[in-house]
Parts: sequence; C-alpha cells; structure tokens
Amino acid sequence: MYYISAMKKRSLLELNRVTVEEFRKQQKTPIIVLLDNVRSALNVGAAFRTADAFALEGIALCGITAQPPHREILKTAIGATESISWTYYKTTLEAIQYYKQKGYTILAIEQAEGSTLLSDFQTTPEGKYVIILGNEVKGVSQEAVDAADNCLEIPQFGTKHSLNISVCAGIIVWELFQKLKISSNG
Repeated sequence: MYYISAMKKRSLLELNRVTVEEFRKQQKTPIIVLLDNVRSALNVGAAFRTADAFALEGIALCGITAQPPHREILKTAIGATESISWTYYKTTLEAIQYYKQKGYTILAIEQAEGSTLLSDFQTTPEGKYVIILGNEVKGVSQEAVDAADNCLEIPQFGTKHSLNISVCAGIIVWELFQKLKISSNG
C-alpha cells in the first residue's frame, strides 16, 4: 500500500544555504562550545556541525581534544570546520579564564550537586554563554566544574547515566538557542 504525501523533501539547492563567506559575516548566536579533553575526533566534528547549524560564535578545543584538520573531525563536520571559528587552549582552565574576562557565563554540562535542570535555566537578552562538554569517560573535569558559574543538567530517565557528547551538544544548544531568541525578542 502506498500513501501520497503532500510533503516533498527539499533538494540542497532549495534549502538556500548561505555560503561560508556569508556565514562568517552574519550575526552569531552568543554561545561558545568548549570541549574539555574530548577523546573522540568524531565527537569534535559533530560539535562543529552543531555549531554551524545554529550559527554559534565558535568552539574552544582544550587539552587532548583533536584539532582540525583531522580526518575524523572532517568526516563528521562535513565542512563546518571552514565556517566555525575555533581556538585551541592547552588547558580548560585557561579557556574558562579567557571567556570569563570577556563577560561570558560559563556553564558546565554535568550531573552535579546543586546543578540547574536545563529546563529551569533562564538566559538574559544580553547574555553570552560558554557550554563545557566533557571527556567521554570522566565528563567535565572537577576543576572546570569548580570554575564554572553554573552546572546545567539534562534530565534523564533511563538506565544509562550519560548521553553521547554530540547528542548532549544538540540538546543544550537547541534549548539555549530557543531561550536566547525568545529573550531577545520580547
């Protein structure tokens, strides 16, 4: 049995995506994704792709986190390493200190005592945010949690205690993106 749908997938041309040059000039969402010693270059590439999708300000790569050009990053980023600006920091604390001096609110994404549920976190219209995503095994380092302004936690109801970094990045960025757009519009 076949169904006729009123929906038709759009072709790449119909999506009317901006060029890399146009992307670099457009207003950015005031969020930086900071990767704290992320082991998988595939996760790094996925973070670049998410950052591109929501026109984020950039990515901070810290410690052992792989840097472009790297085959596995390029595989999942699918060109986003060309559009998203990124900086490497030897340590996560160095990056945190830099962004604090620039007026960013630092948000560790971690299950921690005193954390704020993502749904309860409120942005401000003038807010700028750094979200710290941690190592696949150890999570966000305790020193980064200590240096953060707040910890955000994604509620989970299953048997596993964590989400993959790329999934976590997508959830956090989407939620903050919506809140920033709502707070800046009204």
